[in-house]
Amino acid sequence: MSWIDIGHIDEVPVRGARLVKTHIGCIAVFRTAEAEVFAATNSCPHKGGPLSEGIVHGQSVTCPLHNWVFDLNTGEAKGADDGSITTYPVRLEDGRILLDDSAVSRRSAA
Repeated sequence: MSWIDIGHIDEVPVRGARLVKTHIGCIAVFRTAEAEVFAATNSCPHKGGPLSEGIVHGQSVTCPLHNWVFDLNTGEAKGADDGSITTYPVRLEDGRILLDDSAVSRRSAA
């Protein structure tokens, strides 16, 4: 794995998100109330809603356009909705958020 530093956890609001620009486009970085971080594509597969503007609750995010809910661990839609988002490995180290750039690169080549 090739970890890149994408910022401090304090730069992401609690129960919120921020966008990180990568060579494949913008990735949304989400922070939970428990100071966990997740990374996923920013676009909802339903109507392209910006997930970084959605509501973060538990380990899920709700799309701001049509209320689709996605598990930030797996990327799978919850409930009756059928679809998924791409998730990316992230970790916290001394308050810094690290993104696995090799996973981002592999997904862009697929």
